[in-house]
Amino acid sequence: MLARQLGVPAKALSPICGEPMVNHVLRSLLDAAEVGRIVILAQDMDRLRTPKTEWIWHEKRIAFRDSGGSISQSIASIAGSAEVPWPILVTTADHPLLTPEMVSEFLAEASRSDVTVGMVKQETVMGAYPDTRRTWLHFEDGAFSGANLFALSSARVEPALALWAEAERDRKKAFRLFWHFGPRLAFRAITRTISFDDALEQAGRNIGLTAHLALLSEPEAAVDVDKVSDLNLVERIMRRAVYQDDGAVGRRSEVDHISA
Repeated sequence: MLARQLGVPAKALSPICGEPMVNHVLRSLLDAAEVGRIVILAQDMDRLRTPKTEWIWHEKRIAFRDSGGSISQSIASIAGSAEVPWPILVTTADHPLLTPEMVSEFLAEASRSDVTVGMVKQETVMGAYPDTRRTWLHFEDGAFSGANLFALSSARVEPALALWAEAERDRKKAFRLFWHFGPRLAFRAITRTISFDDALEQAGRNIGLTAHLALLSEPEAAVDVDKVSDLNLVERIMRRAVYQDDGAVGRRSEVDHISA
C-alpha cells in the first residue's frame, strides 16, 4: 500500500530525507559494534536495486537471499547455517530510525535468553510523540509497542520459529498471539493478569526454551513506517537529529543479522 502511494517498486525504497528507507537501516547495522554479517531477505531482490541502493551490492558484509512466504519461514530456512550461524539479530527494512545505540541496548539484554523480543512502553513513546499512532499490546504492567528487533541465540529456538510462522498474522493482538502457547496463557493475556515479560517467559517454557522482553529506552525504537504519516514523522525526527547531531559513530563486530 505505502509503496503504491509513493510510486516506488517496494516499501523498502520509500524515500526518507532523500534516501531509500532501507539505506538508513543498513547503515545503522553496519555501524553497530555487535553486528557482523548482514543478510537481506526479499521476495524480489531486483526491485531493491536502484541507483541509490547500488552501494549495497558492493558492501562485502552484506549478502542477499530470496525470502519465502513469511518472515519466520525465511529465517528458519537459513538460520544456523554456515552462512548465518547463531546468534542472529532480526529486524526489518521499515525501521529507518534504528541506531547503533538501540542495537547495543537490545543485544545487551539478549544474552539472557534463547529468544529476546524488543519492545517500548507506551508512556515512553507517547511522552515524546503524542500524536503518533502505534499498535499496543496491553498487559498487567502496561501497554507496549514492538521495536522490530528480535534475537535468536541457538538451534533451541527452532520450535519458536515454527510457532512464529503460525502466529505471525496474530502478532498485534495479545490474546490471539498467546493462544498459540496455550489457552491459560491467552486468558491471562486478555484479562491483563500477567506482565508482558512473564507472559513471554511462560510462552517460552511451554515450548522448552527461555524467552525474554527487552525494554528499549528510546521512543524512536517503536516508530516504524507503515503509512505516509509515519514517514512524515520519521523525516521530522531525522531532520531534528541532524540539526542536533553530536557526531557519535558506531562500530562493527560479531553478530549476524537478517533484514527482511
